[in-house]
Amino acid sequence: MDGHSAIRYRCEYVALVVIAMIVGVLPWSFTRWAGRALGQAFYLLFHSRRRLAIENLQTAFPNRSSAECRALARSTFHHFGRFAADLLKFRTLSPNAMLDLIEVSGAERVEKAQASGKGILFITGHFGFWEIQALAHALKFEPMSVMARALDNPHAHKFLERIRVSTGNVVIYRRGTLRRVFKTLRQNGAVGIPIDQHVQSRDAVYVKFFNRTVATTAALAVLAARTGAPVIPLFALPLNDGRYRLVYEPVVPPPENETPEALLAFTQRCTNVLETYVRRHPSLWLWMHRRWRDEESEFKETDGVFPTAQLREKNKKHLN
Repeated sequence: MDGHSAIRYRCEYVALVVIAMIVGVLPWSFTRWAGRALGQAFYLLFHSRRRLAIENLQTAFPNRSSAECRALARSTFHHFGRFAADLLKFRTLSPNAMLDLIEVSGAERVEKAQASGKGILFITGHFGFWEIQALAHALKFEPMSVMARALDNPHAHKFLERIRVSTGNVVIYRRGTLRRVFKTLRQNGAVGIPIDQHVQSRDAVYVKFFNRTVATTAALAVLAARTGAPVIPLFALPLNDGRYRLVYEPVVPPPENETPEALLAFTQRCTNVLETYVRRHPSLWLWMHRRWRDEESEFKETDGVFPTAQLREKNKKHLN
């Protein structure tokens, strides 16, 4: 880390702490307003992210006008501001107060999956209130292990990690992922996996997301095939009264085997579930993220958790 980055990270962290302190003393009725204001500031200040969000929306929704895509991009930033403010407020609550803000749909699916004794794989994306859903799930059912990437800012990373583990969850970063995930599933534990991040490793396979090719992790499919753990999509939606609804979708049909075709088809099924939610609630997804990138540069940087070179080659042929 050079001196310039160190100063920038420190300034970002100070700003984060100040915002957290302000949000922490606000009543809930003002938190949503503060989040919207924060999102509007993001929209005005971060020109490149705003432009990327608009471009992604125009490509994903070609029948929408430029004005509609700009308005939707603004709504996306407003939601992200509320997401941040709500998380900073939510972390200050007692466990009982947290649960008072949660409504659950599909709890019986979680209970049935737990009874199978094979663990559970929860899939989600950067959609709705994804951080709050993990915190609330740990209180409603049992803590889970959440796969995540470390933030570039080490100070903000530690701040966020303290929130993520505050209700008992465990965060799994890249190092040691395979061993820890298998151990968790063998103990009938749960693992949360985001499936909407660009993958730059040998774990990547190509699937379609909004009719465009994206590099997506194959680890989920391999885990499901090898362990038999049920795969349940999980999302947190905002309710009109300021609370949240945790939605546990039906189990995604598992891969029939570990052939490249079966793993690819399963990964596409999981991606389709996420796309359905994003199409229903487009302002709740992180459109300012570079989800679609150059296919030829996907696999050059890091080794993967699972060696899936054969799957990747089969996948390319399938999409061509």
